[in-house]
Amino acid sequence: MAEGMDVSEGCRLPVLRRNQDNEDEWPLAEILSVKDISGRKLFYVHYIDFNKRLDEWVTQERLDLKRVQGPRKEAKTPTKNGLPGSRPGSPDRDTRKSLELALPVAPASGKSLPGPAVPAPGPPLPPVPPVPVQITLRFHLPKESEAEPPPPGAQRPTKRKLEVVSPATPVPAATETSPASVFPQNGSTRRAVAAQPGRKRKSTCLGTDEDSQDSSDGAPQAPRMTGSLVSDRSHDDIVTRMKNIECIELGRHRLKPWYFSPYPQELTALPVLYLCEFCLKYGHSLRCLQRHLTKCDLRHPPGNEIYRKGTISFFEIDGRKNKSYSQNLCLLAKCFLDHKTLYYDTDPFLFYVMTEYDCKGFHIVGYFSKEKESTEDYNVACILTLPPYQRRGYGKLLIEFSYELSKVEGKTGTPEKPLSDLGLLSYRSYWSQTILEILMGLKAEGGERPQITINEISEITSIKKEDVISTLQYLNLINYYKGQYILTLSEDIVEGHERAMLKRVLRIDAKCLHFTPKDWSKRGKW
Repeated sequence: MAEGMDVSEGCRLPVLRRNQDNEDEWPLAEILSVKDISGRKLFYVHYIDFNKRLDEWVTQERLDLKRVQGPRKEAKTPTKNGLPGSRPGSPDRDTRKSLELALPVAPASGKSLPGPAVPAPGPPLPPVPPVPVQITLRFHLPKESEAEPPPPGAQRPTKRKLEVVSPATPVPAATETSPASVFPQNGSTRRAVAAQPGRKRKSTCLGTDEDSQDSSDGAPQAPRMTGSLVSDRSHDDIVTRMKNIECIELGRHRLKPWYFSPYPQELTALPVLYLCEFCLKYGHSLRCLQRHLTKCDLRHPPGNEIYRKGTISFFEIDGRKNKSYSQNLCLLAKCFLDHKTLYYDTDPFLFYVMTEYDCKGFHIVGYFSKEKESTEDYNVACILTLPPYQRRGYGKLLIEFSYELSKVEGKTGTPEKPLSDLGLLSYRSYWSQTILEILMGLKAEGGERPQITINEISEITSIKKEDVISTLQYLNLINYYKGQYILTLSEDIVEGHERAMLKRVLRIDAKCLHFTPKDWSKRGKW
């Protein structure tokens, strides 16, 4: 395109930005909005294949006007429910389909859908090696009266969907002598822990259900760099794709929002939005905030303090009894959670706010919410650590606290899906450390390998069984040896876990928790 072409909304072109190494780079970006301030144009850009939190206003000097691509006329595409919807902003939105099995498909007759341009034919390419299929484990265990150990030479069936009957009857150990305690593999010594099945109960994990965070073939997915893990973004429009709040002042911190939040329209033009750090009410100016602080009696979140150890406290807040605080908390959280949709209907939810105490009061660090009644065993709906407190161990502390509540309730729990990219990393790390802590604490009895079932791990940790299995597969701990499934811990995994636990200083002390679960099935308790 010509260099003098006007840059309008929808155009794509390289934009100058600084990366994490403080080096200049020119990633491709899409122009979402253009505004004119005192005769100077500003462009709101979204960097393709980068998280939306990096979107920003840039000047014309940072645009490469020699490589402008015109706005794309994108056809409506069917969504999961069969209804038409607009495509999300990323150009590689459909690459996930190409990651499936590379099997030959017979050409269909009739018209073909529009697709990427096919390059001109050239010299023949060398043959492409076949794509290896992830072989997953499929437990087929009979009833207790018919249980027999599988033959030692049994082969693993190549099923893409992992189905586990867990736990079932114990599989007798092999009678022949074998080095079962130490397994050399890939040059590293591995400690073996027998995965003993128990009660028969069928469950599906790592499949196509929405509760699974992994792909259907059992291979762990890397967190997406394009924002939320939601695949259907047809609800997006140009307004919600743009950050509308420039800056938030909360106590002694100034926060730069990552995403759109539905604060009142008149507040979006302010250079700074002022919040009371105790009741989270918003004001137009610093003077409004100072006047509010002379009247606000709160020095901690409303609700019951159910945990305190040192300077860390947790408050339980009922979304119906403290509606104003809960709504203000959701508006603040939406600035840092891309796919959060709950703002005003807070009645069915409980909010657990973590605070740090000093002489001025209890300052909010982060929070998580959960449904009062969850049919899917969700123990977390939304979870957030505010940016000033990130990378300090508070995220894992929030996760650990949510599972401590599940232990008191006598339930297993799982976070509501989909998780954000940072949420997925935090939960993966917590699950891995918690499960490895259990496995490494097992002791051999009578010279035999220690044994534990999937159900026992789930009951000890309150982590849902599907999450336990997906984590064991993510860590590549499940192996088939001499007719039974075992868990093997390599020295690299053990050493990495020990290093991680040395850094994890903040832990929940169950003795400091004062929590009585309620039966929310009785409507009167609301």
